[in-house]
Amino acid sequence: MIRRTKGEQTRAAILDQAVDVASRMGLEGLTIGSLAEATGMSKSGLFAHFGSREGLQLATLEHVKASFGEQVLTPVLGVDRGLPRLRALFLAWIGWKAAPGPGGCVLQSAAHEYDDRPGLIRDSVVDGQRRGLAMIERAVRVAIEESHLRAETDPAQIAFEMYGQILVAHNHSRLLGDREGRKRALLAFDELVARHAATPRQRAAA
Repeated sequence: MIRRTKGEQTRAAILDQAVDVASRMGLEGLTIGSLAEATGMSKSGLFAHFGSREGLQLATLEHVKASFGEQVLTPVLGVDRGLPRLRALFLAWIGWKAAPGPGGCVLQSAAHEYDDRPGLIRDSVVDGQRRGLAMIERAVRVAIEESHLRAETDPAQIAFEMYGQILVAHNHSRLLGDREGRKRALLAFDELVARHAATPRQRAAA
């Protein structure tokens, strides 16, 4: 366990509040002023931490990405290699509800806010999504190495379809209130894996 200094703990607590504000109001609604109101801190004190509104927004995005890594990606590394790890990653991702905030995932909402607005914030959102997709692709490659999936399986295609299933699961859960969203997502994932699963003969040959 990494021990934080008092200053790091204070900054993390401020960023937790920033995630809450951004979750409810969008990243555009996150300003030094709105965060000062939420935390009870002075604007000058927050400027000392982040330097600018954009600095605050970027720090908030990085905070969310770090939380995602700690709560979703890191625990998955302890799961058995191959399909067990890939499935655990999928389950952890669609189950990630605590960190995004009361209004939903900041990273997903920011993707809509900044999809056609070039700049550092868009670059940060793109970086987060690409890293997540790369994590899925690595897990798929391991499943191929373990002969759980066929050798000709395209990791990028699996990542594309899995990420689509994750987005739909979140949409159905939060927007549509579909209590069956998780169940449907798991069925879609299992069917995706079944289409690419190695046959017993291929596993034996490997």
